[in-house]
Amino acid sequence: MISQDTIVALATPAGAGAIAVIRVSGKDAISICAPLFRSIKGKDLTKQKTHTIHLGHIVDGERVLDEVLVSLFKGSNSYTGEPTVEISCHGSSYIQQEIIQLLLRKGCRMADAGEFTLRAFINGKLDLSQAEAVADLIASDSEASHQIAMQQMRGGFSNEIKKLRDELLNFASLIELELDFAEEDVEFANRTQFQDLISRITKVLKRLIDSFAVGNVIKNGIPVAIVGEPNVGKSTLLNALLNEERAIVSDIAGTTRDTIEDEINIGGIGFRFIDTAGIRDTKDVVESIGIKKTFEKIDQAQVVIYLVDSSELTESPSASDISPKGREIIVEINQIRNKYPRKPLIIVANKVDKLEESQIEVLTSEIENIHLLSAKQNIGVEELQNKLLEFVNTGALRNNETIVTNSRHYDALLKALEEIQKVQYGIDQGISGDLMAIDIRQALYHFGEITGEITSDDLLGNIFANFCIGK
Repeated sequence: MISQDTIVALATPAGAGAIAVIRVSGKDAISICAPLFRSIKGKDLTKQKTHTIHLGHIVDGERVLDEVLVSLFKGSNSYTGEPTVEISCHGSSYIQQEIIQLLLRKGCRMADAGEFTLRAFINGKLDLSQAEAVADLIASDSEASHQIAMQQMRGGFSNEIKKLRDELLNFASLIELELDFAEEDVEFANRTQFQDLISRITKVLKRLIDSFAVGNVIKNGIPVAIVGEPNVGKSTLLNALLNEERAIVSDIAGTTRDTIEDEINIGGIGFRFIDTAGIRDTKDVVESIGIKKTFEKIDQAQVVIYLVDSSELTESPSASDISPKGREIIVEINQIRNKYPRKPLIIVANKVDKLEESQIEVLTSEIENIHLLSAKQNIGVEELQNKLLEFVNTGALRNNETIVTNSRHYDALLKALEEIQKVQYGIDQGISGDLMAIDIRQALYHFGEITGEITSDDLLGNIFANFCIGK
């Protein structure tokens, strides 16, 4: 996958804009661009210092294509680790294509998806986990996902893995050295120190593996299902949370016949809200399909908001007890709790603006931890958002701890932990060094998969195929 070609691609988003940046990278990047650039002051690009910017025109023969700024990165002092030229031109789609076509005619080829970052990895500017963090940083759409991607791109995760791998590699070398002197019965690897290292590695791996549960939902957004009977205000609540008319609202029960999804940012965390069809017995075929999807969405959600119409829970302002309908709703709530015992469930009573104080007292006394809200009047919506944030463990984020968000890393960590546990078993059972060495090598292999010391063309192809062209 190592190519000596000089590649070119648009580094800014496609389409018209104020400016566009065209990136050229490869051993001939500067020599290809230099004849096409006519400096205002007559400068020769090949003789200019690295990390300098020059004003001039891109020309095709005598035809001037555009006035541009050209940034030079010589030698290995660039993002890719090879000579790079970045041309900042006006953002006309026509101008972008004219310059790119000119560069292609002069010896460049179009870059593949992620090829600039792939070259940065191959040339040692980034390890593989840092390269993957580049894609996560581009895709980050919340404060939390941005913070995690930045921490990984700076090498926080890979440094932690690399340190453990180096220590384990050192002990592996000593154990394998013992095998060369097996007849002399010598011990180069201190078994007490080795036991301490294995215990420490196990602890770190378990912490990183556990962090994936938080990291994955932060990266992809936390799915929250809004469920309840028809006409209790689920769509109105979704609109209030999103602060826009996203879902159709009407007084007709069963208006929402399919799930509606949208995402918002609350406190730096992305939440993906799912407005579902009302749960009820119905003979309508289409509505029945929607209700079936509702239960599927509950299965997929990390948090469930069960919305009820507060006016149905008490019979009258003078009532001192929950209504028969309210008792039925409580039974339904308990059924959902029993079916999903580990899934956070928030009970929300909507339309509380229509209740008397005495009715509210009945509700809060009869239903534990009920959240009172009026989606239509925007009462209690902010408090609900704060309650949702309580379900996200952001302590690790605040302490700048390493959080795993990549499923490939998660899989490699699980496999590494399995091999480390085999090593621990070998220590406990007094297994010979040659057998332990096999398990240690396998653990080192899985550590290397994360940082890129162990790679294959297929692995790199799969990773960088998900990048945008130009990065």
